[in-house]
Amino acid sequence: MNNQIHEIIIIGSGPAGYTAAIYAARANLKPLVFAGPEPGGQLTTTTVIENWPGSIEGVQGPQLMINMQKQAEKFGAEIKMEIVTKVDLTGDIKKIWVGETKYETKAVIIATGARSRTLDLPREKELWGKGVHTCATCDGFFYKEKTIAVIGGGDSAMEESNFLTKFADKVYLIHRKDTFRASDIMQERTKNNPKIEILYNIEVIEYLGKEKLEGLKIKNNKSGEEKELKVDGLFFAIGHIPNTEIFKGQLDIHETGYINSKDNVYTNIEGVFTAGDVVDFTYRQAISSAGLGCMAAIAAERWLDNQ
Repeated sequence: MNNQIHEIIIIGSGPAGYTAAIYAARANLKPLVFAGPEPGGQLTTTTVIENWPGSIEGVQGPQLMINMQKQAEKFGAEIKMEIVTKVDLTGDIKKIWVGETKYETKAVIIATGARSRTLDLPREKELWGKGVHTCATCDGFFYKEKTIAVIGGGDSAMEESNFLTKFADKVYLIHRKDTFRASDIMQERTKNNPKIEILYNIEVIEYLGKEKLEGLKIKNNKSGEEKELKVDGLFFAIGHIPNTEIFKGQLDIHETGYINSKDNVYTNIEGVFTAGDVVDFTYRQAISSAGLGCMAAIAAERWLDNQ
């Protein structure tokens, strides 16, 4: 057991977790941060981020997260590249386990993020950021006058397909069924967009290309017909999986898996706060996650002052 009772422990290390760490450290709370299974979060899998304020030429996602980590450490945050395996958030002192080691803390900020649903096909990780993406807002700009495919059948898929037509000459919307779950208004908007071609009953079975994505092998799941589809980029819009498994049974968690919050960052447990994609299923942007991290740290600081 780690015998020290910490003022605050932050679980997660994306823009939300690191921003919370910067603010908590500057408030002299000496935060302990557990970086988790993907230190730096989803931004470490992206290339150039051009919508981060102040980065006129853009900034590489991994470099941005390294900078945020170093900034947090500069002000006194302790960052451990370890994975939290169990929590007990009840009582005045919260308990956090990393394997067999137990840590105790007065306050907790949960910023464990969410992971995008993907197809898990061979070479997917290899092509990540080289034609395979999850965020149209982040990466659509790189596909001016190109051909793109979007996978999905909900409002997000429709919204991203329409958004991408601002840049691409052609967008294929690939759906494995013959009906959509998206709202009628979004379906109508998508079907009326001359740049979008909808492919029904289609599944992607292989990525084509060596150094970057150059196409898809697709299969009609009714006829069994297979063929190749030339595209320059692919965007997933089949949902996200919030990383909340270890908190179930303690925190109030929505049926979709996201943490339910009050006033953005307060959970149902006193002294436990949340920030970033683990609670925000609407915007899912680096800058909004960082903003929530700031809010969570300030809320935690004020809560600790009142104890």
